[in-house]
Amino acid sequence: ILPPDYNPAFLNDSKQLTARRREVLRLDICANAIAWAVAEASPAEIQEINIAQASYLAMHRAVAALAVSATHLLVDGNRFRPHASLPHTCIIGGDGLYRSIAAASILAKTFRDERMRELAAEYPAYGWLQNAGYPTAAHRAALREHGITPHHRLGFRLL
Repeated sequence: ILPPDYNPAFLNDSKQLTARRREVLRLDICANAIAWAVAEASPAEIQEINIAQASYLAMHRAVAALAVSATHLLVDGNRFRPHASLPHTCIIGGDGLYRSIAAASILAKTFRDERMRELAAEYPAYGWLQNAGYPTAAHRAALREHGITPHHRLGFRLL
């Protein structure tokens, strides 16, 4: 939840920004937002309910974790599972149109990047810094050689 006058330079869809600019903006967003939260779903939850439903679950967790109650949700994309009694609006390409969605995309991307760095340090054989968790040929080779970790999704075609 951003202040009405919050408009830092370069705030945009996280995919349009360099890693360094995303990190600078992350710090600024966290320092200036009225409230913010990032949440995730586990690989087991993704396996059980599918990636789309797990994404909605993580969004709902983030809303529940906010220090201030939201009154309306702006959602990037064209689908969302409604959250309790909160109204929402889905906006295709919203991260390039709305500051709050752009800020959320930056927080989500930097959180995921940080998580990938942690996993890469814990499991260096899988090349998570290079493949960002996607099953590249090198990642698949590491899976064949070392097996899966608790962080791999079993339902994803890994090999």
